[in-house]
Amino acid sequence: MKQGKKLSRREFLGASALGMAGIMILPAASCGRSKTEKAPSDLVRLGFIGLGRQAMFLLNGFLQVPGVEVLAGCDVYGVKRTRFERRVNEFYSKAGKKVEVKTYEKFQDLLARKDIDAVVIATPDHYHALIAIAACKAGKDVYLEKPLTFTIYEGQQLVKAVRENNRILQVGSQQRSDDTFRHAVNLVQSGAIGKITLVNAYVGAPPTPYNLPPEPVPADLNWDLWLGPLPANIHYNSQLNPPISLDPPKDEEIWGAWRWYKETGGGFTTDWGAHMFDIAQWGLGMDNSGPVEASPIGDGTEFMSFKYANGVVLTSETWDEKKTKGVKFHGENGWIEVARGYFNASDPKLFPEKKEEQTNMPYETRIPHQVNFIESVRTRKDPVATVEIGHRTCTVCNIGNIACDLKRTVKWNPETETFVDDEEATKRMHYTYREPWKLV
Repeated sequence: MKQGKKLSRREFLGASALGMAGIMILPAASCGRSKTEKAPSDLVRLGFIGLGRQAMFLLNGFLQVPGVEVLAGCDVYGVKRTRFERRVNEFYSKAGKKVEVKTYEKFQDLLARKDIDAVVIATPDHYHALIAIAACKAGKDVYLEKPLTFTIYEGQQLVKAVRENNRILQVGSQQRSDDTFRHAVNLVQSGAIGKITLVNAYVGAPPTPYNLPPEPVPADLNWDLWLGPLPANIHYNSQLNPPISLDPPKDEEIWGAWRWYKETGGGFTTDWGAHMFDIAQWGLGMDNSGPVEASPIGDGTEFMSFKYANGVVLTSETWDEKKTKGVKFHGENGWIEVARGYFNASDPKLFPEKKEEQTNMPYETRIPHQVNFIESVRTRKDPVATVEIGHRTCTVCNIGNIACDLKRTVKWNPETETFVDDEEATKRMHYTYREPWKLV
């Protein structure tokens, strides 16, 4: 990528090597800044909604993108709001820049601000659709963490909201901007290994029933607001919202466990399926479609599987002894394996050129996915991971979980986005929100 006015890939990689504990300031030249400030019309002002572990990774990256200002944050947990304020204020203080940063408990208050152009949403999954749709209606562009939504119906409604309000939405599927994954997909789509017959995309197990013991709710955590549309009988446990410390600074040591339980998340199926099923869908040319059938774990199998109308089968099956979370494409003339920081193929000629990799930083900010979003906001052109792409990938994850929940194969019509003659499965496309929450 040639040097220019925009942030180059190499520059962004260097700028993003920040980690969780704090934010460092890099010289202006290393970030590709010109000698003059960005014109006001080119400035993109961000608000963050959900200030947990993933948000801190994203914050570290977005703060380093030229022409971006972070103005606000929102979380239902007071200590996370304070951490966010300190990190952002420290960054701008060291940069010698005066930016007023405010935080809020309710996302509606942040969205009401007219001076915010776009929001970064990194809440638990059950809030994704609610906040993203509200952001679209408020005229904000959206960077939304994966999986796109908690339910299939939510995804359908979010697609409508993005397009009806002419918004930019980038899904946090960073692998879409990763050179290794892009290389693998280009090979598959160009026919380098012939017609694809089978894809293994190992992601892990579906969710389990919530079984953590009740614990006292921290004084500065609004648990009722954390639940939002979810049933009120879901009790608090600190693993759902891992504790942090301000003095001394100490971030979350684990990911929020809400993702592993049926009542609050989609298990590994959505957590990693949103990444690896996404690459499978991309390679198969199914970004605007999907499988016609999903079969559950069981009946002698340890993995769920999907069938496409063209006969291709996608399985969540391991393809190595390490149980690597990645994708293996099987073609008539060879195979390709790809994962984070890994590539292998049946023919050495298929290997990508070796490049210097930045491995001393979190994967979340190691590639220019965030830069792509900011450029899309400025140009009003779709980013690499659109709302439709995120929705179709999320649908694969959800129909797989529904099949496992029902313990039987389900048939899906990707054109109408409906289950075929299956009332039980159809009921699981959404759930009844707790009053007074409403999706649209």
